[in-house]
Amino acid sequence: MFGELTERLNGVFKKLKGKGKLSEQNIKDSLREVRRALLEADVNFKIVKNFISEVQTRAVGQEVMKSLQPGQQVVKIVHEQLIHLMGNDSFKVKLQSNRVSKIMLVGLQGAGKTTACAKLSQYFRKKGSKPIMAACDIYRPAAIEQLKVLGRQLDIPVISEDTKDVVKIARTAIKNAENLFSNLIIFDTAGRLHVDEKMMMELRELKSFLKPDYIFFVADAMTGQDAVTVAKEFNEQLSFDGVILTKMDGDARGGAALSIKAVTNKPVAFVGAGEKANDLEEFYPDRMASRILGMGDVLSLIEKAESSMDKEKAEKLAERLKKNQFTFSDFLDQLHQIKKMGPLDQILSMIPGVNSKALKDVKIDDKEISKIEAIIYSMTKKEREIPGIINGSRRIRIAKGSGTSVQQINRLLKQFTQMKKMIKMFNNPKKKKGKNGFPFKI
Repeated sequence: MFGELTERLNGVFKKLKGKGKLSEQNIKDSLREVRRALLEADVNFKIVKNFISEVQTRAVGQEVMKSLQPGQQVVKIVHEQLIHLMGNDSFKVKLQSNRVSKIMLVGLQGAGKTTACAKLSQYFRKKGSKPIMAACDIYRPAAIEQLKVLGRQLDIPVISEDTKDVVKIARTAIKNAENLFSNLIIFDTAGRLHVDEKMMMELRELKSFLKPDYIFFVADAMTGQDAVTVAKEFNEQLSFDGVILTKMDGDARGGAALSIKAVTNKPVAFVGAGEKANDLEEFYPDRMASRILGMGDVLSLIEKAESSMDKEKAEKLAERLKKNQFTFSDFLDQLHQIKKMGPLDQILSMIPGVNSKALKDVKIDDKEISKIEAIIYSMTKKEREIPGIINGSRRIRIAKGSGTSVQQINRLLKQFTQMKKMIKMFNNPKKKKGKNGFPFKI
């Protein structure tokens, strides 16, 4: 997410921070580099021009020139202007409590509407709603089947009809919502390869019938300025409420996220950052600005952890750690919790100080976690509880059962022993600690 842009901006600000005193020329030269980085990230050139102008006006003022750390002040100004550019506040969805709420998803074909429909349903179910999904993409049979498959996976009802009348499908969905005691319907609508009048007419008719609480425009973040141009057309004809940016985990340069609010005056509400149903995040402009500038995103990391971690298991584990009773079974539970949080590179990118350049130099392979899981699953219950009994013949058996080598088994056992020693030292702070940091390498 924003890898190249973050790397470029970090390079510019590193030079600025290295100067004890800044001149107007220093700032202009640096902002020229920022301008180039934003344009290469596919941000609208008019928006870039206004952004640089506003930053420069503030950066050459008294607050920077007379400050003790002028470089840091410039970064602070850029951070604040990025937040302003993307919208100062996060978008809040308020569902009705006395009737069925209706959300309509619109956008071009291939933007990810059907997947976004399932992700949004999962998101609101976690918030306490009881959603159903309506298959209103009447032109692409695969979309209806895809929604049904996703519905079965998530155990969320999908309403469809063998008709080309989207209003009829919508009417059936509303009736089913009442029968199923559902309080939310999310409508997946038809898209095209480009905007055309027939599609817009159908969407306007559906909107007129539904009177939806929210209309979200679904945009592919990887298409950059094209997504912004299409969003502008949809907004002019439908006046949507917010944007869902999909495929943010791919090669998204950042142009759409940084431009769409300024062009449409409608905020980004959610971002999709993965293929799984849980990979939908609320969009917080301040947190996204921090990520773009390589400052991490601790709040989102904490929220991911809280939503993924089992509180009861965490408390039990804390007690076991205090008593130095940590076993391979406990370790396996922790691996499962980490996997729920998402890909490792995304988790690490939220930690302050871990920039995209650092992540490029580190091989982060989620398959390594699966290998460790396979090794632990190949152990007997007694071996997981008392690793010391794993002798040569047991190691050969575990290696064969997990599809790994004896050397990998040896390395895991050694690292686990080192980790237990560290846990013991943390529980006994008076004892001398080792020179190295956390020894476990994945």
